[in-house]
Amino acid sequence: MTAAGTLLCEVRGVVEAPVERVAGLLLRVRPGPVGRDNCFPFADHGGTLTGGPDRFVLAVPGHAMTVEVGRDRLAAQGGWWWRGEYRLAPDPAGTLLVHQVRNVAERLRWGVPLANRFFLGFRPATRVGFAVLLDRVGAELHCPVRLLDSP
Repeated sequence: MTAAGTLLCEVRGVVEAPVERVAGLLLRVRPGPVGRDNCFPFADHGGTLTGGPDRFVLAVPGHAMTVEVGRDRLAAQGGWWWRGEYRLAPDPAGTLLVHQVRNVAERLRWGVPLANRFFLGFRPATRVGFAVLLDRVGAELHCPVRLLDSP
């Protein structure tokens, strides 16, 4: 699984826990209902996963997206342009968690940045959503987390 599309936004945070512990939470994906113990980043969205072992379909009422999981990455792709990726890497304090939003549109690709400029809150909203996830990870793993400045 490689990064695809054009990078639109990136946010980073540190989880003060070993990569293996963070991966055990964030990269645990299997067929069945989404929740705290399955596809944790999307636990608040609910839905059901089918497929596997490294590529799934996440179905929620009125929407479906593809979820891919690898050794150090979880990616979800849905709609005509959106792909969100979470990557884990070692950090001196524990684990660096990076979230990227990418434009993967195959048609009308030029319209995505234009549409997102009109939606002035896109980047701040992405950062806030990531901060919420980071706090949830810290609470679940009982460890400190911190949101980093934007790159």
